This record gives sequence, C-alpha cells and structure tokens, in this order.
Amino acid sequence: MLKKITAIFIIGLTCITSCTKDPVDVHPVDVNNTGNYPATLTDLSSFLTSCYTNLRKDFFLYGFDLLTKEFACSEHAACLAYNAEQDWNELATNNLSVYNLYAGRLWTGLYTGVKNANVFFERANFYEQTYAKSAADSQAVDQMRGQAYFFRAFYYFDLECFYGESYIKKSGDGADKLGVPIYTELAKSLDDTHHPRATTREVWDLIISDLKTSAQLLKGVQWDENDKGRATEWSAKALLGKAYVFTENWDSAKTVLKDVIDNSGKSLMPFSKYKDAFNGNPANEFNEESLFELNVERVTDGYGIFTGTPSTNLTTSAGLLWAPSILAYDGEEKGSGSDELGYGNIFFHDKNLQRFGFNLPQYSLIINPKFTGDTTKPGTGTRAVPVRIMDTNYYQQSVALRANKTTDPRLYVCALQPWLDTCGNFDGSQKVPVSKCNNIGNQNDFYGWSFKKFTTMDKSMSAYNGCDAANIYILRLADVYLLYAEACMNSGDNDIALEYINKVHRRAYDVPVNSSSIYDYTSLTARTKAAPDDVDLAFNPLRYERHAELFAEGDWWFDICRWRIGVNEAAYYNIGISDNSVVQWSDNRSYSFPIPGNEISANPAVANQQNPGY
Repeated sequence: MLKKITAIFIIGLTCITSCTKDPVDVHPVDVNNTGNYPATLTDLSSFLTSCYTNLRKDFFLYGFDLLTKEFACSEHAACLAYNAEQDWNELATNNLSVYNLYAGRLWTGLYTGVKNANVFFERANFYEQTYAKSAADSQAVDQMRGQAYFFRAFYYFDLECFYGESYIKKSGDGADKLGVPIYTELAKSLDDTHHPRATTREVWDLIISDLKTSAQLLKGVQWDENDKGRATEWSAKALLGKAYVFTENWDSAKTVLKDVIDNSGKSLMPFSKYKDAFNGNPANEFNEESLFELNVERVTDGYGIFTGTPSTNLTTSAGLLWAPSILAYDGEEKGSGSDELGYGNIFFHDKNLQRFGFNLPQYSLIINPKFTGDTTKPGTGTRAVPVRIMDTNYYQQSVALRANKTTDPRLYVCALQPWLDTCGNFDGSQKVPVSKCNNIGNQNDFYGWSFKKFTTMDKSMSAYNGCDAANIYILRLADVYLLYAEACMNSGDNDIALEYINKVHRRAYDVPVNSSSIYDYTSLTARTKAAPDDVDLAFNPLRYERHAELFAEGDWWFDICRWRIGVNEAAYYNIGISDNSVVQWSDNRSYSFPIPGNEISANPAVANQQNPGY
C-alpha cells in the first residue's frame, strides 16, 4: 500500500509466526531499542507499515494463498486441476483436517496482522509519552492509530468468519458460541499468549468498536497521491456496515452503509472501466468505486513473494496458481495443444458457467479450413493457423451469447473462454487464443475455462519473475450497495432493497445505473441467470448478485457460511477436483475451519475448545 514503500521494517516486537510463539524480546541489540525507538513520526510509521505489508508479504494471505486457495477452492469458484497435494484437496472438497496446512497458515497470517496492530499501539503510546512535542504530532499519531484500528478489525473480521463457531442471528442466537481468542495488547510474557476463545459476541463487539474508533480518528482525513492506498474513514465505515450485516443488526447497518453511499464521494465505475478493472491497468487503480484496495506493483527483482523472508517485493504471486492457459506451438496437433502462463493449478469451475447463464455444451474441434496440410509452409501448424479449431457454429453461438447479453456480461470479466478470448504469449509479442486449462488430465470431461479476474494476461508470469500487477479490491461500493440492499430487505424496505440490487445489475449490463431498464429484476424473487435447478440463486436476485458481482474476490465463502447454504452449494458443485473427487459437507463442522492443531498444542487455554466435528 502506501504506494512507494520499498521495504518492510523488521522489528523485534513483531514476529512472522503465530502469536502463541512470542518470546519477550528477540530483537538484535544493535537494531531498534524499545527504550528510545520510535523517536520520530517517520520511525513510528514503520510500525504501521507492517499492518499493510502483512496482507501480501508471504504465502499466508493475499501474497499467494488466500484468494486462490482458501476462498476460491472452499467456495468452488475454482476446481483443482490436479490432486497431488492433500491439504489443497481438503479445501477443494470442504473436508479439512485439524492439521490442514492452509488453515494453519491462514491463522498465522491473520494473527500476525493482529499482533502488528498491537505493536503499533504500544509504540504509539511510547512515542506520545516520550517524544511528541505538539498538537500536530498528536494529530498525526491519531491518524496512524485510525489506520491500525481498521487493520486490527479487518484481521479479526476474517479470523471470526473463518474460525468462529457460528454467526450471530438477529434473535441473538449464536452470540454465546465460541469465537476466536482476543489479543488487544502486546504480549509481555508467554502466559499473555495463552488466551482462551472469546464468545462470538465478544469478538464482533471488538471488531465494531475498533471500526467505530477508526472512523472517528480518520474523519475528514484526505490522503495525497502518494498515500492513496491508505485506509480512510470510508474504509472503516464500509467494513463496519458489513460487520452489522454479518451480525444481523439491520438498523445500524442501514445507517452506516447509507452514510457511505451518500457521503463518501464514491460511485459505481462505468462498465467500460469495470470490464477490465481487475487486470493491472494503472488507470483503473484506486478508482471512483474503490473503498480499500491492496496495492500490487510488478517488482520483478528475484521471484515474486518468494524473494527473501519475508519478501520485500510489493507484489503478489497468486497469479501463478490461476494463470490462464493458451494454445501451444508443439504437440501432435500443432497449434492445438496448450501451455499455461504460470502454474495453472486451478481453473474456473464448470458449474459457474451455468450460474452466469452460459448454456452451451462443450465444444468440439474441427479441421481448420485454413490449414494447408503442409506444416513446412510459413504460418501453418502454429498458433496463427492451427491444425484444428473450435467448431464454427459453436464459435458463432458463443459470440451471440455475449453480444445479446444472454449470458451475464460479468462472466467475461471473471473468466476467459477457450478459442474466443486471447492472452499474450510468453514474451508478449502477440495475442494467442486461450485453450482449455492445460493441467486437466481428462480434458474431455471439462469446459476448462481460465480465470480472468486478478490474472496476468499480457504475457507469461515467468516473464515477470512470478510477480502480479493487478491491485486487489478489499472493499468497493458495489459490495456496499448489496449489503445495504440486504439490510433493507430484512427490515421491510423491499422497494429500496430491489433498487440497490438493480443498480449493481444495471452497471453489469452497461446501462445507466440510476434509471430503470429492460434488464431490471421486477421483484426480490425474480428469475436470475442461474439455471432453474440452482436452488440458491435461480430465484434470489440478492444472492445471485453477490455471487456474480463479487466473484472470486473473497466474499462468497462468508456468504455461504452466514446464510448456512453449504449443503445446497456442495450438492450443486458436486466435485472440487478434476479427478472427480466429490465435495463433502457436514452442517456440524463444515461452516468453520478447524482451530489449527499447532495452536491447540501450543496454547493450553484452547486445548478443549476445538470447533465441533474436528
């Protein structure tokens, strides 16, 4: 974030492992002495920096795992192209074990974020008491505190949604279930790291309190161009409104979310920008819809986030995992084979095509009439003139689905269709048709579309040493609109709810957002683009819009869990891996990730507090 930060400050009071592992003091004696550091505002800002950089600096969060593994596989945005890694297979089939690698790394990454915020608070207090000299100094410190409160709330928000035993209902049900351990101060001893699980209500109360404090401390603060990636009052209020929706406090949610809608100065970006707003175009970054986004820069020194421990690169490497596949030169059928532009471990789950309204069968290949049969002739038997091509009628039908908006236009924002869409090749010198995902063993069983959202499309990831370029939206106004619609719908304001759902829907169809259109839903139970047998989405515009609009952005898994629709989702997707491994589901266990086994072993206070079913 903080657009031009070029290094992560490694400080003794910050660690990169679980908060249960903190010794009292591990910093080198010749580095930052806690007795005299920080001595300036610049020094203090280094502690705040770690709150931002933790989001992407290593494997655990947005740098590699979070979007592509925990979210995309758990909610089945993705299907695994292979089954060589048991822990990943468990995510893809909703069948996690207590020692699942990814559940453990996610816990560590999120609690490291909590710890970084608590380190900041401790050092901010020290700075104010020891070195602050003016009201301006105190104001600057409070603005930093506002950002740190936002981050602590954000990290706890994800912790509670992944690991909490239950969500809170309007009736109060679930409030006394087990949440996650709460740490609000820097641990000074080993015992300080042994907290039991708080109640669900206690965790959400902390999240809400931190966000209210953040919004107040950041009220009216305007960041300049170099600091535009910082959290703002409106970042805090958007997440606060989301917290109220997730705890079914509908009246408070409506008040806060409407404040964001009316007073943040934000608006839905036009479809002309939206259609490629997720693929690294600098002109689209920090746009009129963005409330908080993770700045990603293509810093190609070394190899993406795998450079150093932790990485000093301001990038992510998640694009290696869901990299598109393109037609290849080699193979028995020259020009018809495929290569991936990264690792290409996952692909767009076939069942999502139906959810966006794509209703054609799988395509077949025919002999290319432009192929002369002479592979020695220049330009033949290559990507330019492959031996085989997609069936012409199928190609034309696919084009018509797009042109007529028979399919939801957001499908082509999220995914790349083989033979119709193109990506750069390995050196970027030419555009090449997308192929089926190269790593699917049984190619004939799957459509095998590639992901588009957040992927590198101009050339191979190897050309950039594993570095992505696309900023990642954490909070944007379309999410706020749909949360506001949900709050209205659950408090009797159905007409307002329908209008805000339609505003998001209209943008997707490239018509004026604030005027009725031929694409509007006529009721809150109107038919959507999803297939008729899709019991969760076919006749539920709110749920459909949250799925389609926020696809692969890290929202749908939480929606599944708070609405408790997991059994239907598992049945709909059926398989999570291309070897036809079946998705498992148990209402008793599957809505929560397990408390990691390593945490159970290290923290005696949670030893008997594992989530049910594990």
